[in-house]
Amino acid sequence: MTYRVCFVCTGNICRSPMAESVFRARVEEAGMAGMVEVDSAGTGGWHEGDGADPRTVSVLAAAGYEGDHAARQFRAAWFARLDLVIALDAGHLKALRRLAPTPEDAAKVRLLRSYDPAAGADLDVPDPYYGGMDGFEECLEMVEAASAGLLAAVQAEVEGRAA
Repeated sequence: MTYRVCFVCTGNICRSPMAESVFRARVEEAGMAGMVEVDSAGTGGWHEGDGADPRTVSVLAAAGYEGDHAARQFRAAWFARLDLVIALDAGHLKALRRLAPTPEDAAKVRLLRSYDPAAGADLDVPDPYYGGMDGFEECLEMVEAASAGLLAAVQAEVEGRAA
C-alpha cells in the first residue's frame, strides 16, 4: 500500500513545490520510490495550472533537484487518500485543519519544520515570494534540514505497515 504525502503552502508555486521536489529526491535515494507518493498543493487556487516560480526552479536546479510542476489547490476530499499533509507554516496548518472533514484527518496535518530538531520554536518556513533569491535559498535550506527527519518518520510508518 502506497504511503501518500502532500506538501501545502499558499499558492503552490514556491515553498510546497520546493518541499515536494526535495522530499521526492530523499524518498528515491532511500529506495522507497515505489512505496511513497509525494505531491503538493496550495491553500488557494490563484496559481492553478502555473509552473513553479522561476526562482524556485532556479534554486532547485542549482542544488541538483528536478521537478516538473503545475500548481493546484488542496481539496478536502483528498484527506481520504493521504497519509500525511505537511503544512509549510502555521497559517497553512490552521487552514488545513479547519478544512479536514474529521478529527482523524486533522491529525494528519503537521508542520514541516517540526521534523527538524534544530528548528527551535519557530516552525514556519517564511514565504520567499516577495523577496529576493536569498529567501528562496533560505527556504531550500529549511526544507532540506527537515526532510531527513520527515523521511525517518515516513520510513517508520511504511515499515510499520509491512510488519
